[in-house]
Amino acid sequence: MSNTALKKQAEEISVYAYKGETVKQALKRDGRINKTILKKNCVLSELSEEGETEMANLVDDLDGKSFKIILLDKSSQPDSQPGSLDNADMLLNEPQTSGADGNQGPPQQSTASESVNTQTTEESPEKSALHEIHNSEKMLNHLRSQLSVSVKQMKTQQKVSKLSDVQNLFRVEYGKNTKTCLEVKTVKRLMDLSKSVCQVRINGSAAGSGFLLFDKFVLTNGHVVKNIYDQDTRQLGENVTVTFCFESLEQTDSCETVQVKTEVAAYEHHTDVSGYLCDWALLELCPGQALPDGLLKHFGFVPQRGGICIIGHPGGGVKKIDPCFIIPPDHREQAVEKHYEENKECIQLVTDSFFNNRQVLSYDTCFYFWSSGSPVFDEHCNVVAMHSGGYAYENAKCQTQSVIEYAHPLSLIIEQIILKVVKTGRFDVLNEFLSCENAKHQQVMENLKKIVDGRNFTAFKNAADNLEVQNDKRLKTFFEFFSQREEPVLMDID
Repeated sequence: MSNTALKKQAEEISVYAYKGETVKQALKRDGRINKTILKKNCVLSELSEEGETEMANLVDDLDGKSFKIILLDKSSQPDSQPGSLDNADMLLNEPQTSGADGNQGPPQQSTASESVNTQTTEESPEKSALHEIHNSEKMLNHLRSQLSVSVKQMKTQQKVSKLSDVQNLFRVEYGKNTKTCLEVKTVKRLMDLSKSVCQVRINGSAAGSGFLLFDKFVLTNGHVVKNIYDQDTRQLGENVTVTFCFESLEQTDSCETVQVKTEVAAYEHHTDVSGYLCDWALLELCPGQALPDGLLKHFGFVPQRGGICIIGHPGGGVKKIDPCFIIPPDHREQAVEKHYEENKECIQLVTDSFFNNRQVLSYDTCFYFWSSGSPVFDEHCNVVAMHSGGYAYENAKCQTQSVIEYAHPLSLIIEQIILKVVKTGRFDVLNEFLSCENAKHQQVMENLKKIVDGRNFTAFKNAADNLEVQNDKRLKTFFEFFSQREEPVLMDID
């Protein structure tokens, strides 16, 4: 026996084997027999009658028989018989010892049994009388109850072990959701639009992401420049630049940067009366450098569901793209619970106000820090929102993750930009915005008119009399639209 303590407690042991196995295979898998016996020239001698069984023989006809192991000589075990399963793939791994004392795990169960007397050749050659094993009936019932489960597990292991690494790889690939696939034409279109995405830098260091919205105006989040922005003077207190070409680490030094003007075109970072956080900044670039096309002409409204793509500079690194799926407002709580169950000690629960906020677009992305200001595209390559943040935490492995991420709809930001530039008298910015044609602008204007009429903005009334507006046909038409009043409908009542 491998464990000498076990030999003192039992005179006989039961070995379980599969039909089609050799004696050597069964003893090897059992694990309790000293491995020397499997290497030396040993045979099984039957107790009830004369006859010997070699280690290479099959166990099929040995059910219920009792043997003792005899060492014929110290030579090596003879070669297996032709057709032997000695090296077959069905052999399971040898059980590992549980510690330094050499104790083995419990014997594995199978469909046949054989009782082996472990007397050595030094003991008396006389055949010992058969007697009942202590608690044998109880042991047998216990083994039978576990037999079917063990057999199923073994068969499963055998099937899996026969799969090559290549097969396992393809099993994973074939299991992917086809909805995550993008058409080649969509990828090409996004790559073209990605030229307008930039990295925002403060004093040469990455601070966030952004994109050219129209003309020479870059849109990013207000919190990206919040710490260097003066509300009273509307000036930036530090040097701000953007770069549109940072797509590889080799371009770190050679990538061309564009200077941002000190005066900010428009800025909002506050919570309005409805509890909605306005968080955006419109930065004006200095003239003199060639710029990509603005994305305003590709503007679209936020879809209710489906796939989206975010392009930006997560982690302050090179430009990246992340395809993901929209999480509808009704499913946000379920998405958060999934993260929370896995990281209860790390996550602070997201507030109920977020779950109920149907204005923001929510999703699950890998874009974390320094990706604020990235444009969000829908399945038709329309810019529908601006990636703004998420509820971040640090997991047990000290890795930064986020429970759920969100973006502000571009339609709401456009409305806020128009209100702001009219209020501050930046009609030059408004004029450049109006010069960018988009079929969806009319719907934005109609929504904005409802806001202006409802809140009675005096800035729109006063702007109609401004000399700059009067001398510009485009601006004049714009403010005339807001000065129109709907005529009451007269109804004949009998």
